[in-house]
Amino acid sequence: MNSKKLALMFTTLVMVFVLAACGANKNNSNNGNNGNNGDNAGANAGSTNTTQAAAAAPAEDEEFTIKHKLGEAKVKKNPAKVVVFDMGVLETLDKLGVEVAAVPQGNLPTHLKKYEDSKYKNAGTLFEPDFEGLNALDPDIIFISGRSSEAYEELNKIAPTIFMGVDTANYMGSFTENVKTLGEIFGKDAEAEQELAAINDSIKSLNDEATASGKKGLVILTTGGKVSAYGPGSRFGIIHDVFGIGAVDENLKADTHGDSISFEFVAEKNPDYLFVVDRDAVVTEEGKQAEPASKLVENDLVKKTNAYKNGKIVYLDANYWYLSGGGLLSVPEMLKEVQEGIK
Repeated sequence: MNSKKLALMFTTLVMVFVLAACGANKNNSNNGNNGNNGDNAGANAGSTNTTQAAAAAPAEDEEFTIKHKLGEAKVKKNPAKVVVFDMGVLETLDKLGVEVAAVPQGNLPTHLKKYEDSKYKNAGTLFEPDFEGLNALDPDIIFISGRSSEAYEELNKIAPTIFMGVDTANYMGSFTENVKTLGEIFGKDAEAEQELAAINDSIKSLNDEATASGKKGLVILTTGGKVSAYGPGSRFGIIHDVFGIGAVDENLKADTHGDSISFEFVAEKNPDYLFVVDRDAVVTEEGKQAEPASKLVENDLVKKTNAYKNGKIVYLDANYWYLSGGGLLSVPEMLKEVQEGIK
């Protein structure tokens, strides 16, 4: 009887151990399945991330659709061969440390003369691109603005082409958008934001000073003995619209070529500040020497104005104001010239 009980107890113990072992194996098996499910879940949860990463990474495969004035362009992040037909864009890429492959090398502004080097391909002129040469170059992206806009359709057949001119009626808005877009395309977002923040701080300081003074100014362009005036919303309207200098005449045409005026007009308006852009200082016929604008401007009529009497005729650097503008090199210099001019 005791032996039967012992046998039964032994059998029971064996069964307990067998069942426990089976349970352990089952748990291990389940744990292994959970691990696989976890991997799959990670892959599935990451499938959204992977899809986003596929859209966003690797970086060289990231693609943007850029809408612009003349259409839209699909471009990959960090395009290698860059062609630039806008001096403001060239300035911004230069400041951000982005190399370019080709530019129109004729009549570059002084601060961009390094792009005359033979390591850069001559892309033709702003008005007549070298289509054959650009086809041979096989660029990844092309930037243009107003002077090259007629060539947009042909250039767009060669590579995605983006119009990136500054809208003078919304100077800072379009300038800011251009800089941010370039920062995004070339992976320079932080650098672009830093440059813009510094510029905006300087603008606020200048605008506060100009507004508080209550003084008014007039912007003129001289060329070939002729004079044109520019007001708010014009190509030089940043002086009024952004920097805060009051305009002596709010009704001047917001036109590329300005309003043709006489020096009687200047004397009549009697500006506190007279800002002068001397086109002939940067655009002259070959072999000809242009006379400085001061010889034309500082005549008997202008000498009657507050601007002349108080030494506030400000000769602006046409490299920044006429040949270029709208870039990360020119805009800070334009700010500096006006700020120093009104002191």
